[in-house]
Amino acid sequence: MNVEKIRKRFEADIARTENRIKQYEELSQPISPDNAIGRVSRMDAINNKGVMDAALAKAREQLTGLKHNLEKLGTNDFGICQKCKNKIPIERILLAPSSSFCVNCAR
Repeated sequence: MNVEKIRKRFEADIARTENRIKQYEELSQPISPDNAIGRVSRMDAINNKGVMDAALAKAREQLTGLKHNLEKLGTNDFGICQKCKNKIPIERILLAPSSSFCVNCAR
């Protein structure tokens, strides 16, 4: 796979991740105490907010990894595991574009 195809794929993944982050930010807004939704519904809303906060943190982490790997694209550091310094197979990069580790080091 050539560098330009990989760049376009990373850019598309970045755009999708940025959209997910915007959605998660909207869904994880604080629950207003004056909103009369009932105690059980409020507890569900608080639980859902916790889930959205976790998803938001994960999406931000993925975005950071994607941008980091996009910056490395075309350099000698691209596709090199940050831990063991071995070459990462292109299949791994395409399956997990936000990761900078080979399969063994990612475990």
